[in-house]
Amino acid sequence: MEKLTGLIIKAVSGFYYVEAADCVYECKARGVFRKKGISPSVGDRAEITVHDENTAEVEGILPRKNYLVRPPLANLDRLFIVSSVSQPSPSTLIIDKISAVAVSKGIEPIVVFTKSDLADCKELLSIYRSAGIRAFEYSIKEETGKEELISLLNGKISAFTGNTGAGKSSLLNSLFPELDIATAEISKKLGRGRHTTRHSELYKVGGGYVADTPGFSTVDIERYEMIRKNDIAACFPEFAEFTSECMFTGCAHICEKGCAVIQAVNDGKIQISRHNSYKKMYDEVKDIPEWKK
Repeated sequence: MEKLTGLIIKAVSGFYYVEAADCVYECKARGVFRKKGISPSVGDRAEITVHDENTAEVEGILPRKNYLVRPPLANLDRLFIVSSVSQPSPSTLIIDKISAVAVSKGIEPIVVFTKSDLADCKELLSIYRSAGIRAFEYSIKEETGKEELISLLNGKISAFTGNTGAGKSSLLNSLFPELDIATAEISKKLGRGRHTTRHSELYKVGGGYVADTPGFSTVDIERYEMIRKNDIAACFPEFAEFTSECMFTGCAHICEKGCAVIQAVNDGKIQISRHNSYKKMYDEVKDIPEWKK
């Protein structure tokens, strides 16, 4: 019997695959996790007991620095938000909601606009770069900026997420052809792709670990990753230099007199689309009692 500490790189049907001591062990989790209502997740640092070459158990989970509920992922450093420039059209609201969740959990959001050979994305890039969020354009055909994107993975645990059809799996395949992740064609009738990723898994590439996940949806974010109304402004990094200048303490930055954030929007220092997303997010949670969050 041997005790090891490693990284959960895949979870499928109650089995956890833990990379430890240059090996990958197939493990079951001890019943104590069910009793405590805890589930080991991809990205967790796990303590395992190896009984023999065929039997191993997850005994414990080390403290997490962050956690996403759906899809379940732990200890992320960077979240790459993938959005196509065309087919399907991008939604800045969806991008802003996901990036806000990332910021709230101490995860760096990075936006990647795919299919840049189909349409110009300079305006979209400007929106996020001016907000202090790293943003890139990428064409599978031209592989623009490939090395720069790969360099951002080094030494990190990262996830790629985006709406179905945005080209998330195709982007990963372009960066790392050896992955050969399954993809599906875009439905001409629906204008979007079909889900092809069935479980979360970490791939050891680019000097770090990368997760390909079942796609996020706005429903998932609203249900599982709700941000309190008083915390939303802090999830928009570009607001920070203005919030302390508001005339009134507790300013919601919606329509208040003397709001420095609104003035910054009017002055072009904060992008209108970002402020519109903030207002929509605030409106969605403003009437929800604190005890329900």
